[in-house]
Parts: sequence; C-alpha cells; structure tokens
Amino acid sequence: MYIYKTAVIGAGAMGAEIAQVISFSGIPVLLKDVDQARVDRGLDTIRKIYQRRVDRGKMTQDEMEKKVLLVAGVTSYDAMKDVDLAIEAVPEQLPLKQQIFRDLDGVLPESSVIASNTSSLSISALGGATKRPHKVVGMHFFYPAHIMKLVEVIPGLETSEDVVGDILSFAEGLRKLPVRVNECPGFLVNRILMPYLNEAAFCVQEGTATTRQIDEAMVAFGFPMGPFTLVDNLGFDVCREVVNVLLDAYGPRMEPAPIWERLYGLKRLGAKAGAGFYLYGERAGQPDPELEKILAELRSKPQGASEFSVHRLVLPMINEAIRCLEERVCTASDVDLSVIAGLGFPQAKGGILHYADDVGLEVVLSELNGLTKRYGERFWPSPLLKRMVAAGRLGKKAKKGFFEYTE
Repeated sequence: MYIYKTAVIGAGAMGAEIAQVISFSGIPVLLKDVDQARVDRGLDTIRKIYQRRVDRGKMTQDEMEKKVLLVAGVTSYDAMKDVDLAIEAVPEQLPLKQQIFRDLDGVLPESSVIASNTSSLSISALGGATKRPHKVVGMHFFYPAHIMKLVEVIPGLETSEDVVGDILSFAEGLRKLPVRVNECPGFLVNRILMPYLNEAAFCVQEGTATTRQIDEAMVAFGFPMGPFTLVDNLGFDVCREVVNVLLDAYGPRMEPAPIWERLYGLKRLGAKAGAGFYLYGERAGQPDPELEKILAELRSKPQGASEFSVHRLVLPMINEAIRCLEERVCTASDVDLSVIAGLGFPQAKGGILHYADDVGLEVVLSELNGLTKRYGERFWPSPLLKRMVAAGRLGKKAKKGFFEYTE
C-alpha cells in the first residue's frame, strides 16, 4: 500500500510535530482539531520548526514554503474521504480516542489505515471501536517528534501483517527508526523508562540525594539529561497517565513514589507549568520552600537505611527490559536500539542489554536481590535473568548472555 495522503487528528505539540515530519517527507497532510484557534497554533508550530531549519541554513525560504503548503488545517472530517493513513494524536483518554476512531472509521475509505500515537493505551481496544480492527495499528512517536528518531509500531490483536509492514515502511520513509513492538501495556520504551523515573523519585523523597545531584550523576553516566529534568520536560500529567496504565497492568512493582501525586496535586506539572521538580521562568534557581516542605513531610515517615546509586536507577530498567524479552514484546536488539534512540541511553554502552552483559548477569542478579531485600518487590529479579545465570549465560566474559560474543 502506498500512502499518498495523510491526516493527523490533534494539533497540539505532538500532533503538529508529526504533521511536520510527514510534510518534510513530501506527503500532503491534513491537520485537524476541534476549532480553528487550535489548528492555527498547530500550523504555527510547524512553521516555526521549518523556520529554524532555514535560520540554520538547512533549507531555503522557498523550500520551506513548499513544505508548509503540504499541510492543510481543518476542523472537520469532510476533507478526509481520500486519506490513506490517519494518525490520532490527542490526550491519553481511551474514550476520547475510541470516539475519534469511530468517527474516522465512518469517513475514511475501507482501504485506509487508522493509527494511534498513544504511548500506553491498548491498540486492540482502539481497533475494537471500529469495523476495521485489521487496519488499526499503533504508531508511537517520541517527543519531540521532529527530532527523535524512534517510532514504536504496535499491532493489535487483529492488525494484519500487511498493515504492520506498510507502517514500518512508511516510518522508514519519514527518516525514522521503526521498531515493531508486540502489544502490551506501556509498550516497550515507557515500560523501561517509568521504573527508572520512579526510582529517582524514591531516592530524592528518601533524602539520599538532591534532584540536582541525581540528575548530574545520570548525565555523568551518559544520559543526555537527568530523570527530573526529563520528567519536567515531558510533563507530570503525561507521565501520570502512563504510570496509571502500568500500575493497573503490572501491579505493585509499578507503584509510584508518593511524591508524584503530591506534586501533581499542586499542579506542578513541569516546565510548561513553571514548576515541577524544578522551578522555571522568573523563579528558576530560586529557593523552593514548597518542594522542601513536601520532602520534609515524606521524610518524616519511618524508613530504613537507604542510599542513592546509579545502579539503583539503571537496574530496574534492565529488569523490565528482560521481562519484555520474556513476554516476546520484541528482540534483544530492538530493546537496545529503542533505549538508545528513544530514551537517550548511552550509545557508548551499546544499549541496556549490552550493558548488562558487560557488567555480568550474575552481578546484575546479585545486586537486584540485594535491592529487593532493602527496598521491596519492585526490584524482584525476572525469572529469565535467573535462568540465564543458572545456565552460565553470564554475559560478555562468558561470551554469551543476551548476545553472543567472539572476543
């Protein structure tokens, strides 16, 4: 199937950026939202992205205008009767998304594919809202979509293999790195990311280190930014939606640190709200008595001895990645590609499973066992890790772990 014309439903930051990426590849795209003001803001976002390319000398003003003309803003579905692919990019609310899928199902040609940019919701549940579940697929871009290369392509229970192949090819045509991820709550990258962010929150809540110290330590490890800077940029509301999906699906090991809900209740949603784990705007760098009060209250509750370490944050990521392998969500190679391209895991370390092989799987298992005794079941080692250690697949030094080694 060749995709000649597309539509993006939702003209917010994510939807606008997806539309820009599609137009940059030379494909016409309709950008829809509920009113003209939202559409206009989305179109302005697209123009600003292109203007930055012009300002950096990466394209001419004439080239920019031709690309911008490929995007048309609309407030109804009337113009979508010849669209080959529609991508939904609205807030993470299942009923809202399902209604949009029903609307699209009623107007698009029978041959058209409907994709969702959801970061965690069930593709099968979205497909079930239509009469074409075999034509429904997840196409999860990462923010900012015009920069981040990774795209998770997620088939639902009834998605046809032809559709999966078409969307993988389409994503490659957008100059992205698509990874097929078999459906599970949170998919791949968010399942691996959230335990990392959550453990960082536990550490600061316990008083083992400050937000700044933890961020600096993880940047020194090789991440482009620390966990608290990342959360503030993603937005507490976005992270909270994903956490709730993961908690419902996986239970206690995804239980969020209490500080998340305290900050959310104060509408400290991150950089966009002027406050999250850090202060922004005119208050940036100033004392933060509100946060200190929250931390003091949380620390007043009895706790055992605790400490911060880089591995306390990284090992839950490794453990969840191994669980994804157990469930055949994807391959080991796809895990490492995804954490590098989607999370900024240090490329020099080869990806998270290569890193585990390098550390030694028996070391990973031993440290997880120790962390389980100190902090609870969220560190409980995955059965696959235990089996691999028992079988002598200890990683690089044994020349076999998650990967095979010749030297």
